[in-house]
Amino acid sequence: MRAVSRPLAEVVDRPVDLNDVARGDGYLFVRDGVGFAGRGVAARVPADEAVEFLAAVEHDDRAGGVNGPIALGALPFRPGADAELIVPAVVVGKDADGRQWITEIDDDGGVRDAGPLLPEVEPEPTSASWTIEPLVDTDRYLAAVAAARDAVRAGTLQKAVIARPIEVRADRPIDVHTVLRRLKATFGSSHRFSIDGFIGASPELLVAVDGGVVSSFPLAGTTRTTGDDDLDAKLAAELHASEKNRIEHAAAIEMVRDTLLPFCSYLDWAPEPEIVKVANVQHLGSRAEGMLSKPHATVIELVRALQPTPAVGGHPREAAIELIERVEGFERGVYGGTVGWCDANGDGRWAVSLRCAELSDDRRSARLVAGGGIVADSDPLSELAETQAKFQAMLSALIRP
Repeated sequence: MRAVSRPLAEVVDRPVDLNDVARGDGYLFVRDGVGFAGRGVAARVPADEAVEFLAAVEHDDRAGGVNGPIALGALPFRPGADAELIVPAVVVGKDADGRQWITEIDDDGGVRDAGPLLPEVEPEPTSASWTIEPLVDTDRYLAAVAAARDAVRAGTLQKAVIARPIEVRADRPIDVHTVLRRLKATFGSSHRFSIDGFIGASPELLVAVDGGVVSSFPLAGTTRTTGDDDLDAKLAAELHASEKNRIEHAAAIEMVRDTLLPFCSYLDWAPEPEIVKVANVQHLGSRAEGMLSKPHATVIELVRALQPTPAVGGHPREAAIELIERVEGFERGVYGGTVGWCDANGDGRWAVSLRCAELSDDRRSARLVAGGGIVADSDPLSELAETQAKFQAMLSALIRP
């Protein structure tokens, strides 16, 4: 297998939006205009073998130091679960320096057919009828929150994340291309993704590796936004001062720090969390960055070590997962897992799978999941309200009555 990378300007003479390359049948991972869009499938490979597979692909780099072929996909919530990554036949990449390129994988002397690079027609507005139903009874969710809170009070756990799913149904197929454009308009600074019907906009960076530099940005602790800047600032100050949310956040950043440190020659992290505001909620977030020891771990190895963090699972991890699987009443699948990409050098970027939807094969229904961290002072009805606020990110992108 052979890959050729060229400047994108050699192929397209107009600006290219990665959302338009991915459309409804391609692949996307992008944040603030930086990332990748892919079309077609050159290969599907086990996640833990992806870096080795890519390293074996001959890469003719005519674009000057670009990533070349990549593999992207989603790993489930359950640690160590099997997962496949997709190596697209054609990838369009954009980096933070403004470079744009296209990588095409040859097959038996010719480029694999991935269809047209850009859409031939623009997506048109549509109107549909919608229904929304919980997939787990609300009383069961409230009881699960209470069970997690009681486990924390008893000292069994420091924190557990309890989630609940809903199903959105439409009377016509959901237009993924249009949904991706809406997510870009509202959540451009989040990690936006589309992979085999799994779409979303996650604000949380699990881990990134770039030439030996490792970074992470765990989020834990949440409050709402209102559209009123003064009230939002007041809510943010209350969030920052909240003992309940600070305890929840501390569990997340401490686990990330303790997990990454053995892989690093040094690791720095923020002494105090900052406020991360997205369109529908505000979070506490703490940045960590360091340098990996040589020979450095691949981003896939770090993903496996970190995922799931206390921000989506709990602490201690195994005890929290046992409680989650016993009381939640549904299978999380890829929700609370991680989504991202890697290249032949072991570099890559992976976000926590939040603010997401899993579409059915016929695109007429979508499963959405939202959750929150439970500690000793958690109130079940307040946690229900938090999930309702978090659902709005995807609901606003999906539903057009």
